[in-house]
Amino acid sequence: MIITRRAFLGASALGILSLALGLPYQVLGAADADQVLQVYKTPWCGCCAAWVAHMRAAGFTVKVEEREDLAPLKVQHGISADLQSCHTAIIDGYAIEGHVPAVEVKRLLAERPQAMGLAVPGMPVGSPGMEQGDIRDPYNVILFAKNSRKVFARY
Repeated sequence: MIITRRAFLGASALGILSLALGLPYQVLGAADADQVLQVYKTPWCGCCAAWVAHMRAAGFTVKVEEREDLAPLKVQHGISADLQSCHTAIIDGYAIEGHVPAVEVKRLLAERPQAMGLAVPGMPVGSPGMEQGDIRDPYNVILFAKNSRKVFARY
């Protein structure tokens, strides 16, 4: 697993921020041991496996379930067609759709906003699991709720 400079700097910044605020690093760092990231993916998707490896490297406990059809799961968790990607994960009541960086999932769990989850629509090159060397597409991490959306992070 290759860690990008952005991911390294993001993780370093979280550690420094937690020290500066006097917070235990675990609050902003690794996921709590009882928080399992349940990932649903199709059997044939390699980028999903790479994203799972990214999340495990960031300290998440990950369980993977392969399904032929993810559409019913996406509907169940309020993920509209324009937010969808190749895999869906659930953690602590939140849906995580697509190639969301681990640092943003940790931030979501630390801040606990009123939302249904986070999404990186499509499969942007350079997002976790979609690395292509130095090639990177700009993309947004979207915080979504039933009737609202906002940009949670920009890459």
